[in-house]
Amino acid sequence: MLAYAPPAPSDIRAAGVLPSVKQGFEASLELMGIKMPHARNEEIYGQDEPAGYVYKVVKGAVRTHTLLDDGRRQIGAFYLPGDIFGLELGASHRFSAEAISDTVVLAIKRSTLTALAQSDAVVARELWLMTARELDHVQDQMILLGRSSAKERVASFLIEMADRSKDRNEIDLPMSRQDIADYLGLTIETVSRTFSSMERKALIELPTSRKVRLRNRTALRCRH
Repeated sequence: MLAYAPPAPSDIRAAGVLPSVKQGFEASLELMGIKMPHARNEEIYGQDEPAGYVYKVVKGAVRTHTLLDDGRRQIGAFYLPGDIFGLELGASHRFSAEAISDTVVLAIKRSTLTALAQSDAVVARELWLMTARELDHVQDQMILLGRSSAKERVASFLIEMADRSKDRNEIDLPMSRQDIADYLGLTIETVSRTFSSMERKALIELPTSRKVRLRNRTALRCRH
């Protein structure tokens, strides 16, 4: 359980350190949060635990997941540096969150953030956008898992990760093949075979097991 208690919005204003509207939402989070390191595979929060904090990835990567009735793991999302996660509509977390690699997250007390949103239009707008993006992702994931072709699912995943990377044609994947399989609802063998098939067809290049270079983005898009 976190022992950190960030200052209330009124205290921040009184101290004269509330960021201006121009500085924006990111600066507000930095003021209200505390950085917390997590080792590889360490749990950040568990499913059904109280959702008292919202988190931002500072370094590393995070996965959220739940266990299905048959014991299989379903990964809901991957979060990379700059991404915010853990914002729930209810009082508890619907998924567990774990560090994929050595990771640093910024933990922001949920009650402080929501209180600030009541008086700060920039914060309120960003919270609304965060919620909308999460909803979009859930809908996209439902469509993705509804596709029958493993090639379509893997192609969609690669396009998604490329769009989130600095170099839109080269991806450094922090997650394992097993993580990818559990995200796409496939077996690890199917994911590995699909990667190999795409490389043989010159759709992608695999310099290492974690680095993927897109060689034919147009052809990949035709598969999803």
